[in-house]
Amino acid sequence: MANPGVSGVARLDKRTKNLTKRLQPGEIAIIDHVDLDRVSAEALVACAPAAVVNARTSISGRYPNLGPAILLEADIPLLDSVGPFVFDEVNEGDEVRIDGKALYLAGGEEPIADGQRHTMESVSDLTDAARAGLSTQIEAFAANTLEYLRNEKDLLLDGVGVPDVDTSFRGRHVLVVIRGYHYKEDLAMLRSYIREYRPLLVGVDGGADALLEVGMKPDVIVGDMDSVTDKALMSGAELVVHAYRDGRAPGLDRIEKLGLSGTAFPATGTSEDVAILLADEKGAELIVAVGTHYTLIEFLDKGRAGMASSFLTRLRVGGKLIDAKGVSRLYRSRIPAWTVVLLVVAGLVAVTVALWVTPTGEAYREVIASWWDQFEFWLRGII
Repeated sequence: MANPGVSGVARLDKRTKNLTKRLQPGEIAIIDHVDLDRVSAEALVACAPAAVVNARTSISGRYPNLGPAILLEADIPLLDSVGPFVFDEVNEGDEVRIDGKALYLAGGEEPIADGQRHTMESVSDLTDAARAGLSTQIEAFAANTLEYLRNEKDLLLDGVGVPDVDTSFRGRHVLVVIRGYHYKEDLAMLRSYIREYRPLLVGVDGGADALLEVGMKPDVIVGDMDSVTDKALMSGAELVVHAYRDGRAPGLDRIEKLGLSGTAFPATGTSEDVAILLADEKGAELIVAVGTHYTLIEFLDKGRAGMASSFLTRLRVGGKLIDAKGVSRLYRSRIPAWTVVLLVVAGLVAVTVALWVTPTGEAYREVIASWWDQFEFWLRGII
């Protein structure tokens, strides 16, 4: 069956996470993203574009990445591998249309780019083929891990380079929030845990905005500060800027322009790993991670350097670090169920007695008696 045509206003950016900040429903996203990963695809889906055009190859075969299938499952057409010159042919705000495997400017009869119009079948075939190359990626990961360990052994083994901060982590539960896989669902599941244990809230870049979205204020924000809003930065949280190993910290320039100050943390790992290492080194009792990476495919989505950082960070922290989903499965409120039942019974008895002995309740005694009989029957069933 022929692919239907799609038209809309073009939004372009070579960094997908920057594009999703301004992409509006019904527009056509033009990206430059090799091996479209799950987080980026989910961010695009949340913007509800009419279609996505990728200048690069969405599935290179390096590993079975998850992004293309996520777009197609959301009924968002994906025109792939149109070439980087599309950024020279299309300007932000141009009206464009996709017809079959070609991209046109609105009203134009000659295509400005051609590519592959993906289907679930084509994505499935490419993903299956990519699985065959996993062994090569794992070998590369092993080599990269050794290199990372050589560069960061003092930080990983002895905590050398972790900066002093004003916020006290010692003996606290710490909730580290990354705007990653299913972070909204994780935060929703953890509401009771957060209410009861009052963990220290650490937002990693956009994770700080994720906390604000659900009515929570971050205590600390960690990251290179390129994907967090000014609102979050000015929320009163302590700011820890992830810097390059040579000490350069572009994020410091941004917060200083806002009249804020921050502490630099030079490290070659990812910002989420920097946040976890900070919490561990400063004495956190338990670290609960929201939106982080745990499976092999998730690690591969980050690229080999990110894989090494995350893998070794998790080895360093050990059992102190748990995934949010594990907390939601293991955590139970410390208020026993029988206490809740007693409170309900006490309340009903008080209301019933008050109505029974007052003139107002006299007319309703038969109704009250019937309700009481039904409640007794229900109570016997749960005890």
